[in-house]
Amino acid sequence: MSGTDPPYARYVALGDSQTEGLGDGDDTVGLRGWADRLAERLARHNCALQYANLAVRGRLAGQVRAEQLTPALALRPDLATVVAGVNDLLRPRFDADEVAEHLEVMFAALTAHGARVATLTFPDVARITPLARPLSSRVTALNERIRQAARRHGVTVAETGHHPVVTDPRLWSPDRLHASPEGHRRIAAAVAHALALPNSDDSWTHPLPPAKTAAAVGWRAAAQELRWATTFLGPWLGRRLRGRSTGEGHTAKRPHLLPVQTPTSPRHGEGSS
Repeated sequence: MSGTDPPYARYVALGDSQTEGLGDGDDTVGLRGWADRLAERLARHNCALQYANLAVRGRLAGQVRAEQLTPALALRPDLATVVAGVNDLLRPRFDADEVAEHLEVMFAALTAHGARVATLTFPDVARITPLARPLSSRVTALNERIRQAARRHGVTVAETGHHPVVTDPRLWSPDRLHASPEGHRRIAAAVAHALALPNSDDSWTHPLPPAKTAAAVGWRAAAQELRWATTFLGPWLGRRLRGRSTGEGHTAKRPHLLPVQTPTSPRHGEGSS
């Protein structure tokens, strides 16, 4: 969006837990998340912006398509973000082509109705937790198909997957599946940069200052991995074996287009965009 383009008036976000905002707030104080942060940036240039967030945690790409696409089209967005597929690649039976097909149907429908659409690629989870190394090839396959589908429909892609900073533990919640508040801030900045929003730049790719504590090595690192597996991975696998999802009983937090309340002053590192 250049200085001569009209500001976006209706932004609709589709997706799963990351777009819902898990890791940035909680269900008691409320979730913020990168899509909310992007909406706040947009609202600084158009105080009349209307924003809806249809994302629900635990949703597979096919569920996002089945449950969120029709309501999204009904809201007539001029900007939409579609981010899904991580829950799929964590499942035993993963088909990158099938996931990409669901994403492409959403890309095609939204762009055909006049929306500017943006999506993003995913980081290699093995660089975040070594126990996830078997998933590396899945991430690579899904990212490539996302790029291909995006090219066919003129969808903007924020390439968040390959920058070294995205694997900094400080950008991730303790469960290593959801971004931390700083991670969500950087995702919003990445999408804003890909969309060429005013005052956006590549500063989201810059490394964080050196950590005050040294990274764990040797047996300490192994103990951390074991603790993570016991606390987060084990319960997650247990839910999957029982056919349960974290999204059970949850609905979209913001199903209707509503005005955006912008912070009284930009948060650290967000600039004035």
